[in-house]
Amino acid sequence: MALLAPWWAFCQPKQPAKLVNPFIGTGGHGHTYPGATAPFGMVQLSPDTRLTGWDGCSGYHYSDSVVYGFSHTHLSGVGVSDYGDILLMATTGKPVLANKDYSSPFKKTTEKAEPGYYTVFLEKPKVKVELTALPRVGIHRYTFPKSNEANIVLDLEHRDEVLETQMEVVGNREVRGFRRSKAWATNQIVYFVIQFSKPFEGVSFTSDGKIQKMLSGNPRVCNFRFKTKSGEQIIAKVGISAVSLEGAKANLKTEFSGWNFDAARKKTYASWNKELSKIEVSGGTRDQEVIFYSALYHCMVVPNLFMDVDGQYLGTDLKPHKANGFTPYTIFSLWDTFRAYHPLMTIIDTRRTNDFVNTFLSHYKNGGLLPVWELAGNETFCMIGYHSVPVIVDAYMKGIRGFDSKLALQAMKHSAMQNHFGLEFYRTLGCVPGDKETEGVSRTVEYAYDDWCIGQMAKELGDINGYNEYMKRAQYYKNFFDSETGFLRPRVNGGFKIPFSPSEVDFNYTEGNSWQYSFFVPQDIKGLAALHGGKYNLAKKLDDLFTTQLGLVGREVVDITGLIGQYAHGNEPSHHMAYLYNYVGQPWKSQQRARQIMDEMYSVNPDGLIGNEDCGQMSAWLVMSAMGFYPVCPGTTHYAIGTPWFPKVTVHLENGKKFTVTALNVSKQNFYIQSAMLNGNAYAKSFIDHSDIMNGGELSFTMGAVPNKQWGVGEGNEPVTSIAVKGKTTIPYIKAAGKTFAESLTVALHAPDAGSKILYTTDGRDPRTNGKLYEQPFTITSTTEVKLVAVADGDTSFTVEGKFYRVVTDKEITISSKPSSIYFAGGPKGLIDGIRGEKNYRLGGWHGYQGQDFEAVVDLGAEMSISRIAAGLLQDARSWIMMPREVEFYTSNDGKNFTLVAKAKSKIADPELAPTVEDISANVNANARYVKVIARNYGNLPKWVEGVGNPAYIFIDEIVIE
Repeated sequence: MALLAPWWAFCQPKQPAKLVNPFIGTGGHGHTYPGATAPFGMVQLSPDTRLTGWDGCSGYHYSDSVVYGFSHTHLSGVGVSDYGDILLMATTGKPVLANKDYSSPFKKTTEKAEPGYYTVFLEKPKVKVELTALPRVGIHRYTFPKSNEANIVLDLEHRDEVLETQMEVVGNREVRGFRRSKAWATNQIVYFVIQFSKPFEGVSFTSDGKIQKMLSGNPRVCNFRFKTKSGEQIIAKVGISAVSLEGAKANLKTEFSGWNFDAARKKTYASWNKELSKIEVSGGTRDQEVIFYSALYHCMVVPNLFMDVDGQYLGTDLKPHKANGFTPYTIFSLWDTFRAYHPLMTIIDTRRTNDFVNTFLSHYKNGGLLPVWELAGNETFCMIGYHSVPVIVDAYMKGIRGFDSKLALQAMKHSAMQNHFGLEFYRTLGCVPGDKETEGVSRTVEYAYDDWCIGQMAKELGDINGYNEYMKRAQYYKNFFDSETGFLRPRVNGGFKIPFSPSEVDFNYTEGNSWQYSFFVPQDIKGLAALHGGKYNLAKKLDDLFTTQLGLVGREVVDITGLIGQYAHGNEPSHHMAYLYNYVGQPWKSQQRARQIMDEMYSVNPDGLIGNEDCGQMSAWLVMSAMGFYPVCPGTTHYAIGTPWFPKVTVHLENGKKFTVTALNVSKQNFYIQSAMLNGNAYAKSFIDHSDIMNGGELSFTMGAVPNKQWGVGEGNEPVTSIAVKGKTTIPYIKAAGKTFAESLTVALHAPDAGSKILYTTDGRDPRTNGKLYEQPFTITSTTEVKLVAVADGDTSFTVEGKFYRVVTDKEITISSKPSSIYFAGGPKGLIDGIRGEKNYRLGGWHGYQGQDFEAVVDLGAEMSISRIAAGLLQDARSWIMMPREVEFYTSNDGKNFTLVAKAKSKIADPELAPTVEDISANVNANARYVKVIARNYGNLPKWVEGVGNPAYIFIDEIVIE
């Protein structure tokens, strides 16, 4: 008698594309778009409903009700605006060629989307719009009413700053040209060929803002006029290329030579079903399935194909190249996607993973550097680290090796040896101090992880010296560990930052704070636990992370969302943290937190992503976690086991095998693992190896409502990351009450490593050769530079330096304005201590005042002759810091009655975006004891500044009275 299959076996979605909701992520701050695209396609044909603003980064927001048109390139879930190239829009009536004039309202009830298709009804012209896309071709179908003036507008001016355009009308059915623009990508080019299914009756252009009938000048907007019957359809098909006009034409001819819109839609829909069928889920709720397949869909809209049908692609030298043996892609948000997105691809898309790595190597060969955040052939250098490295190494360690491994190692080392973004400090000081470079803690820990990956590759290729070198660098994170607080704490002036709050969001961290970065040591979790005094203490620290009642303080960073305690699921640095419990012997807590995040941070609504989608990473977290495991440390072959979201998940592998995860009794309440089996054998490990997945088979769990605290625990059952190579001696630190002092200052020195001794100098000499042994705190009475090293087991640490200034002054200062809590360096006396802030305000040293005038009174202590008064001010318009409208100088002898003695204005002319420091000063002739300085705030930001309309900051450091 045949056994019946379980009930959920009959509920497998035969067309997973039906379960995708492209509107998920288009609301809130998800920054996705709902339009038509093929899997990993070059074209993303989608409506543009928003021209500016952070929540308009994709060009669309679900809350909008006006559409400007339909452009062919869009970014998915990013935090900076770009793309929106080659916009078409249907209108009726007299031609209008400006965004605001040809835009149309629409009703949400008429808007629908599925993978590869989008439709909406435009209320103003009464036109139904349908969009579909093939990999390199966008296809529009417009259903017009009866009209002698049915129009299709082509706008090359839409959104970004246009650098150059060309437009040529060919006959009465075609227009072609290119658009070169500047935004996030500073030199982006798109070639296009547009053909219409019906001859147009006439053409009009804009040149110098005027509508003309003849092509002249350098037109950027064009209107094509048709005569239509009621219900008549006109199709516009658009081929694009980043390489050439010939490439765009060949792409169009090869992919869509006819006019069958429905056939193209069907073809793309079938391609989505094929891609999405790589993972089958069943047995969950309808909402879970929609969330899962929509997430998987978002993992397949980027990166984007960047090669024409003839194999030509645009390199990062912005020159054409021919791809040999691989398919180039673009849009690599690597700071985000190295964490879960690319590890997911090593399971479900090994072919494209090889293509991705070969694309990286082409960037190195053509542009001289592996990508950091590449966009349309442009390196944006957005975010931190060199995270193409873990993507390459993770692929290699998992047996994906269709690339030149020796060239890859050479390229990775090259990235690690640059002298930008704090890397020179990282290599020579063992960390990136906060007074040397911004985001120093985050940079250091991420560089250390990337270096660990390089070390793994070096070892695999027999480069033992390289392995040892990079394993030492991988431990530089220890130079930020503060044993007193248990956090990774910024280093400033040779010591730890004072004051310090782990909840404070400041410029020492990248979109985060110390809570959100003190657990980013995926390469050496055993070493991190040792710093905390053992696994139990690290587990307790993780408990505190998820349960603390302390809120965020400091800078407002919109990316930090989805808070559970100080865990921030809306931003990537937190993504691995729920799974760290496996490494400290408490896997049941990983199961609870993973289930909580899946249930609470994802939904079927437009705001169903708790933060930016970030090119697939937010969705990849859900896809991986829903399958029941997660890559805490890409570069190893282990995945930490969490808790499956579905009764059954089957991964159809490229090698023809299947890997299945089943979870008996799983539910919203039954998320704790009671026991596990791998291929019919009892399985007690809280991790699984990549080879177990790729070999096929079944991982089965029995679930329950109460944690089994014995499963997955104990040596051999817990995942481990550790570094066997002895690290360089941890750098010492200076303890002193501030950077300035009046009469004397007591200085204490400390070495974190047990058994270390400290050698130091106070005369500028090298402590490694001239240092004396530190035995007790000492006192300085003059401006002094203290240099020190720690020595342990015959190894000497990097040198630490701190400079302490004796400031002899009888001046006192009273500030009437209210400074920002994080822009108040040195307190009030920081404005009269003689120490100037750097041009990079993020390094500290400046007072910041937003939306208000600055006013302060300096008491000189006695009446004096004054010849000059100056205020040191900063302008950094991109950061909303503007020179004041005017600075007024007053004097007084009683501190109550002041006389205006001078006014002065900045010499900087608008618009000026580059950071600029200026002393706004005036020569005076006065005898006074008190000086008042009033700097009049710029007011709201001007149109030429991103953030127009917001209140500007005044940044001031140093009031000079001569």
